[in-house]
Amino acid sequence: MSAILTKLRNVLVPAETKKSDDGRDQWPSRTAFLLASLGGAVGQGNIIRYPSQVFNNVGLQWFIPYLMAIFLLAIPTLILEVAIGQAYRGGAVAAYNNMNRRLRGVGLASIMVSAVVVVYFVIILVWIMTYFRHSFTSPLPWTDRTEEFYYTQVLRQIDPTPGVIGPNGVESFFSYSGMGLIGEAVGWSAFIWFCVYLCMFNGVGITGRAAYFTMALPIFMTIILLGRCCSLENAGRGIKLYFATWDSNSIASGQLWQTATGQVFFSTGVGFGYYIAYASYNSKWANAVQDATIIVCSNCLFETIAAFAVFGVVGYLDINPSNTPRLGAFEIGFLTYPAAIAAMPGANFWAVLFFLTLMLLGISSTYPMLDVIVTAIMDRYHHKLARPLVAAVLVVVAFLISLMYCTQFGYYLLDGVDRWINNLALVFVVWAELSLSTTVYRFKDVFTETGKPAWTIYNGGYFLGQILGVAVGHSVSGGAGAGLGIGIYVLGAVISVFLCKTPSAPAPRFWNNNAYLKRFWFLAFYSGNQLRRDLNVIVGSGKNWNIPMFWSPLIRYVSAPILFIVYSLAYPEFWTLRNDPVYVFGFILAHFCLIFAVVALVLPRYYDVFVPMHRLDDGKRAAAPGVLENLIVGQAEDAAEAGSRSPKSSDDELKGEKP
Repeated sequence: MSAILTKLRNVLVPAETKKSDDGRDQWPSRTAFLLASLGGAVGQGNIIRYPSQVFNNVGLQWFIPYLMAIFLLAIPTLILEVAIGQAYRGGAVAAYNNMNRRLRGVGLASIMVSAVVVVYFVIILVWIMTYFRHSFTSPLPWTDRTEEFYYTQVLRQIDPTPGVIGPNGVESFFSYSGMGLIGEAVGWSAFIWFCVYLCMFNGVGITGRAAYFTMALPIFMTIILLGRCCSLENAGRGIKLYFATWDSNSIASGQLWQTATGQVFFSTGVGFGYYIAYASYNSKWANAVQDATIIVCSNCLFETIAAFAVFGVVGYLDINPSNTPRLGAFEIGFLTYPAAIAAMPGANFWAVLFFLTLMLLGISSTYPMLDVIVTAIMDRYHHKLARPLVAAVLVVVAFLISLMYCTQFGYYLLDGVDRWINNLALVFVVWAELSLSTTVYRFKDVFTETGKPAWTIYNGGYFLGQILGVAVGHSVSGGAGAGLGIGIYVLGAVISVFLCKTPSAPAPRFWNNNAYLKRFWFLAFYSGNQLRRDLNVIVGSGKNWNIPMFWSPLIRYVSAPILFIVYSLAYPEFWTLRNDPVYVFGFILAHFCLIFAVVALVLPRYYDVFVPMHRLDDGKRAAAPGVLENLIVGQAEDAAEAGSRSPKSSDDELKGEKP
């Protein structure tokens, strides 16, 4: 018996974790990395949130902004995260520190977002497990009383006393009386945190094996559910709504574009830091661009196909946007689906299968967020701490914090925190990733070639145009805001080009034809282009896919402004909810993440404590315009050994590399 248990343990828990050439833990296979990363993206939201968004904007026109967001936002952003994690061999803080030490705060802010979300995300799994337990009761206890069961036996919420916002401001705040802990919720929370620990306590060796179970099995179970739901009576009516309806009028609706962009953004899972952390355990020479593309496309394909199941249920229940209020993710997952399952033959089997699928998908999305924090701690303290101990302490602390969501007002608290962490903090973090990485990366090169005043004026126009543009857009009109924002940027660009000195380093062929074009290229495109070139030395080696030339202009001048507009939409919404304490709490919590990102730009030395001691100087680079980073590092090492010149004093030799 002991021999069998030993063999079982060796299968589930690898005796030794595979190592990269640099000594860092490495995924047992590329498939393990892709499945674990997909677990972070593919969650229960793909089955319940995505269909709710499509239902509220029903018709094939949904896929126009949806597909545009995939190619203009999701894939470019994920390429950045996977590439820097893999190339710089570290979690979010270490990777962004390697780009530039002023970006440490962006990495830390992404870790904070994961830390906040993972704590309340578990309570959704608690509700799922409550349904799962009741799925073994026949008849199902929510039969003919779906809403009553959800609100009284799952959430057990007590309605708050409403507050009032009068013409002169807030007259009274919402008051919540239901503060008691829910015993069953606490028990399920402890169970789920234990499952999370088992999936990640020993590093990527155990996580890679857990991913086969928590990611691959739900895909198989979803296929079964898909077949059953699409074979229900009148399922075709719902599927027709999804894939055979067209509403040309909604194309002009800003709501459609905002919803589709938000769905792609939140579903992909960028900004949480776990793609950076997971990519750091890849082989340094893995195909990062291809991996990022596979992850995004697989995630979107999964939710697009899985939605057929929900629309089969929609047809079965004979509901449509004309006779049903707008549906949210929780209504789909905890009201619509259970109501349909209760009416099916073999209801208990389908209930068990459905909620087990949601639970496994939820687990696969939970442990990556906790792994972000573990990776940051292990990077910082290197071999001084045992990973299982770090994971255990974090799980216990997270469980204790999550208890505030296991109360009778936990649903309201979750909604208050989730709304602003997602709509404010997460969007801001990704905007900062895209805009700042293409601004401060190797900015000393730009200083050397153009002068500091020109660089300052150009980037001041870039950021001020976005800030004032959205401010005027909300206070006056969208057209006025767009005109002002673009105008400020153009004005700053023109002034900076005339103030700029003509660079001596070469620019790409077209931009070399004219002194003013050359100046503009260095101010507008140099940092992003050089980041692309330096990353391609590693992630684009051999037969790997290269990061394309249009990538850096895309993330700086298309993706980042789109995200800033989405970010700005949260503030008018808060103004209507400012008399609710849980929304105020979530709003303040979200801004702490923003502050961490911004302060590091000005005071990066205060973040030294979060960076591995042996990597504090990784983000410091001598000016060497147009030279690939591996050449700079190589020459610096040769100079140190020979006691000769540094790269900065050997510009003539370094400029031999063309951009």
